[in-house]
Amino acid sequence: MSIRVKIALPFLLLTVIVALIGVYVVTRLVTGSMTERLTNQLLESGRVVSDSFIRQERQHVNEALRIAYTQGLAEAVLNEDRTAILQIAEPAFVSGTVDNLILVSPRGNEVAHFLRDANKQPFVTQEATAASQFPIVAPLLQSQNPDEPPRRALGINLVNNELYYYTALPISLNGTFYGVVVMGTSLRTLLPIFKQVALADIVIYSTGGQAIATTFAPADQETLDFLSISAESYQVLILSEDLVTGNNFEWAGRSYMLGRAPLQIGNDRIGVFGVALPLDFVLQFGADNRLLYAVLFTAIMLVVITIGGLIARSIIKPLYSLVNTSLAIAGGDLTRRTGLRSKDEIGTLATTFDDMTARLQQRTKELEEANATLKKMDKIKSNFIQISAHELRTPLTLVMGYSQMLEQDVKENPELAGLARGILEGAERMTDVVESMLDMSRIDSDSLILKRVNLEINGVIRKVQKNYEKAFAERNITFKSEGLEDLPAISADPELLQKVFSHLIMNAIKFTPDGGQIGVVGRYVNGKQPPQVEVEVCDTGIGIDPEMKSLIFNKFSQIGEVLMHSSGKTKFKGGGPGLGLAIARGIVQAHGGRIWVESPGHNEETFPGSRFIVSLPAPKESGKSS
Repeated sequence: MSIRVKIALPFLLLTVIVALIGVYVVTRLVTGSMTERLTNQLLESGRVVSDSFIRQERQHVNEALRIAYTQGLAEAVLNEDRTAILQIAEPAFVSGTVDNLILVSPRGNEVAHFLRDANKQPFVTQEATAASQFPIVAPLLQSQNPDEPPRRALGINLVNNELYYYTALPISLNGTFYGVVVMGTSLRTLLPIFKQVALADIVIYSTGGQAIATTFAPADQETLDFLSISAESYQVLILSEDLVTGNNFEWAGRSYMLGRAPLQIGNDRIGVFGVALPLDFVLQFGADNRLLYAVLFTAIMLVVITIGGLIARSIIKPLYSLVNTSLAIAGGDLTRRTGLRSKDEIGTLATTFDDMTARLQQRTKELEEANATLKKMDKIKSNFIQISAHELRTPLTLVMGYSQMLEQDVKENPELAGLARGILEGAERMTDVVESMLDMSRIDSDSLILKRVNLEINGVIRKVQKNYEKAFAERNITFKSEGLEDLPAISADPELLQKVFSHLIMNAIKFTPDGGQIGVVGRYVNGKQPPQVEVEVCDTGIGIDPEMKSLIFNKFSQIGEVLMHSSGKTKFKGGGPGLGLAIARGIVQAHGGRIWVESPGHNEETFPGSRFIVSLPAPKESGKSS
């Protein structure tokens, strides 16, 4: 009897019966499962929290406008008249509801700073908190546009180290910019109120996934660390559009379900928030129907178990054997076999599977042997390159030294001086090749050591440009740079980074025809991803075929026919060992960055050009954005 007949007939009848009962239970008795009800309540709590922040934003704006339009305040802020500001603004702050009020003049000076202590008592602080550098204040001061919309953020006040929800907007009067007013409400005040409204515990996350505030008690650092998420999860959440249900967790002996969503107010996403509900939130609903469910599904399960037990003898057991064998093989045990020898379809499948496994075992053994041989050969090659490079350095140093001495001795004889110069240039080029081989060896062996300092990219490019000024002149190539002066300082190894751009610019020279152009463009990228500094080296050269884009960064990779390359270091289509881009990639990756190429394709008639982009991590505290 075939397996098709064994399974199809009894289970067809069983499936129809279970389906009819299931439909009846779902449509008549269960208006919604506990998980669905809990998820729906989480969604509602999330909407309530989001709406509560928006209402708080409106309150901030109304309070700010009320204070900003108080007679005489705008002129006092413009003139930085602190005495007048305190007389005008302090009564307005005392009668308001916000916890923090900061007034900043158009010149960026913090002219007044009001706070409420833990007992909600107002006071004036004399400490400077660098409010003008706050990400929501600095753009308003820079634009000085009286019609600029409000900006929002979560931030820590440096006076009391307390976390606030801030709103900043310009102080305007008759279309004139008079300064910036910043309103803040402590999350310690807001979250308990929001919890009462949302009927759920709340967690606030900052950039990087660190939990910074919560209604879970105690709200200490241990609790915040427990509730924190990874930076990757934070990036997914900040870009999501809806509430994302997270994993269940245990806290204080109680099980919770957690949902997270981006905290968006207006066009600003200022962080991520989470709402948590206990799993027994809908426990009573399940208890009311427990008896009915138990009786109904017990009867159904008895029928299913009885029929399934009869079928399992002839089908399920061999299937489990086949599955377990396949899992063992997937785990690397290629000696396992099913041992099944029945005459039905499962037996045929098991025999075929065993034969395939035997052949796979043999092929795997052959591949392992071949792979071990290749690793040995690669190790021998790497050792040979490293030893050869080290051995060549000493004689090359001697050749260069004697060539320099010879050049000095025969400088009165132009012919001999030219020969000495040729020897010296050849030795210098060989030294460059040796250094490249040693760099590649360090990268392959993960022994590249970075000596990081605060580095200006502009200075590095200028040094590289100076090294190739002669080549630019000989080849009539125009070199331009743009945006490098505006880039922030980064933490990098200056010598290694100079090698990266030296290789890139030398490649641009070699594959750009005489009279072409080479440009270096810098930009600061501070969008939804972590801040980066991008430096682009572009040319009007022969371009790169799409299929070569992933190969040119491999060591010893060459474009075109190697033997057709000219021998000059910076000549058009000049030759080389094929290590420059591999070294550049290794150094960039060691700095935590990445490098890639963009080109329409290869054409030696239209010269479509290429763009090599280097992206390196930049300081997060930088106020620049792209």
